[in-house]
Amino acid sequence: MGVRHINPEGLHRSPAFSQAVVVEQPAKTIYIGGQNGVGADGKVVGPTVGEQARQAFRNLATILESEGASLANIVQWSIAVVDGHTFDEGVAAFQQVWNPADPPPAITVHVVAGLGPEFLVEIDAIAVV
Repeated sequence: MGVRHINPEGLHRSPAFSQAVVVEQPAKTIYIGGQNGVGADGKVVGPTVGEQARQAFRNLATILESEGASLANIVQWSIAVVDGHTFDEGVAAFQQVWNPADPPPAITVHVVAGLGPEFLVEIDAIAVV
């Protein structure tokens, strides 16, 4: 597919993320807008970062599956969590959905002042198929 996950010598290596992802040839790229912990009914699924992160990951998976892709095709996550809330539960949710045999994507986490009513976490992604 022409996607390489790189962790150059001299930089920290982590099983949770790659330092960069290189796409070397034309491929279908899916840019996924920020997903919150909102169910199909349009309601926030719960009051915790963990519950909302699990739903956001389900939403991401649904979008990818609609395009014949999966979470393994994600090359970049951008995660926002509301200040005052720990993302430990979000990391646990990520570990539940990410296959450790797949190379991890590049990840950026932002602490933000707010996201909107009841939202504690928002995740957007870029996937290459």
